[in-house]
Amino acid sequence: MSTTTNREQSMYGCVADEFLAQIKDSCTYKMVGANMVVAGLMSDAQEEIVMGNAEAARLTLNRAKLVLFNVMDGNLNAGRQ
Repeated sequence: MSTTTNREQSMYGCVADEFLAQIKDSCTYKMVGANMVVAGLMSDAQEEIVMGNAEAARLTLNRAKLVLFNVMDGNLNAGRQ
């Protein structure tokens, strides 16, 4: 694995570009946009916290931030396309 891939695995639990490609292909993103994807990720993190899995929650919140940063950079649409 490359240094970038190792860093992304540590931060997100996945490769960022692959995750973003999956987001762009998801029904949620296509129908309502990235904001709802972020809301869903945050709900997932809440559930992970309740279940006592802080590490999974950390990774999920980092993925939510990745999506938000891509919205801010203009790479993803916040609302419906």
